[in-house]
Amino acid sequence: MSSTPLTRSEAKDRTRRRLIRAALAILDDEGEAGLTTVKIARVAGIAQSSFYVHFKDKQDLLRAVSEHYGEQLRASMREARRRAREAPSDRERHRDTFRIPLEAIIRHPELLRIRMRALHDPSSPLKEFAARTAIAYRDHLAADLAALGYTADDEPSRRRLEMVAEGLNTLTNTFAVGHIEGRLTDVEETLDVLVAFSSGALRLLKGRDGHPRERRTD
Repeated sequence: MSSTPLTRSEAKDRTRRRLIRAALAILDDEGEAGLTTVKIARVAGIAQSSFYVHFKDKQDLLRAVSEHYGEQLRASMREARRRAREAPSDRERHRDTFRIPLEAIIRHPELLRIRMRALHDPSSPLKEFAARTAIAYRDHLAADLAALGYTADDEPSRRRLEMVAEGLNTLTNTFAVGHIEGRLTDVEETLDVLVAFSSGALRLLKGRDGHPRERRTD
């Protein structure tokens, strides 16, 4: 049985995806220092000259790798939120809110390092992407926390919820670095602490009626 030949567009997209997978494999094995166009092309099984048909340079490829990885993570978080509605307990739902991004970050540590450097380097070609990604993760976490019972139906409460989510994202990244460096080896213990931080923050912000407490002015 003969297969249907790929169109030119399909063949180009397949090669592009092979290059992205090759780059991710090299990053995982050798870090960014091992990422060269020669090596990427060899791992992908294409001629080096073909690399430039798909990407302008290595930074352009890194941008594509980050976009691909980020979309996969966001899709996983959307699926987790869907499944959470069927979770047997709020505790399991709460832990999964942190488990999915934490485990995804740990799987590809070099991408975390690249993203964190880009956030603090004004000259990085990935700075804009890293900033957009941080906002997207914050918004996903804010939605998860709202689903766990924090009422955010006005501007002050939404702003405070975003602040909590941003702080917890930073904490998740910090704990992921600790795991990658071998200081925090127990993922379940890390999840315990993240859940405790988020529970405490939400209790602090919620009043008896479920709304954020009023700020004191005295």
